[in-house]
Amino acid sequence: MIQFFLRQCLLVTIALCLWCTSWTVPSAIALTQVKLSNLAYEDCPADLAEGAVTSGGTTMRANCFLITGKAENASGKPILNADVFGRVYDANNNPVMQNRTRLGSIDEIPPGISDFELRISVPANQPTPLKLEQFKASGFVGKVRR
Repeated sequence: MIQFFLRQCLLVTIALCLWCTSWTVPSAIALTQVKLSNLAYEDCPADLAEGAVTSGGTTMRANCFLITGKAENASGKPILNADVFGRVYDANNNPVMQNRTRLGSIDEIPPGISDFELRISVPANQPTPLKLEQFKASGFVGKVRR
């Protein structure tokens, strides 16, 4: 009977310890969404403009564009290495980047609203003006271990 009582006391003690220590465990880092707005694009400056698009072993001439806009980080903490997703269409509504919606990343997004820019290369045979749709970004608050 005493062994049963001691075993029950031990189990209750372990349960209480686990419950108490769960308060000190840091919360999991969750993927944070970032709203992108005021999107625009312009030709790249000359020092960034050179490039080519390669596909299936062939090289095609490409035009370089900088996409600019505002990023809204409502988390209150810096977001590092946020992936940028969106769809870019040419003047004929053809996708500029087939089967690809990740366009690049933003190294750091401070809390609040900040400016961002992203370089893309577009095959030279796709007519402008470009249409920028469904843009968003997501990243993690803090550094993600690899």
